[in-house]
Amino acid sequence: MDLSPKLVPAILLLLLLGSTEMQGPMRVVVARDCQSPSHRYKGPCVRDSNCASVCQTEGFPNGKCLGFRSRCICIKAC
Repeated sequence: MDLSPKLVPAILLLLLLGSTEMQGPMRVVVARDCQSPSHRYKGPCVRDSNCASVCQTEGFPNGKCLGFRSRCICIKAC
């Protein structure tokens, strides 16, 4: 069987498309965090654990001391 030089690129393209279709699409999920300043935390934020405790009383699962002013920021998944 003689292959025409014009058919070789077409065959390679079909083989490439067929091999990627069998693998299926891969989806990457990026979790986003929503942040909100704590309304109940008073004073400079020094320990993340203290901030997280106050944030839990506000309905957030976590909290961290962030920023130059060291404020308590409550964090939850969006």
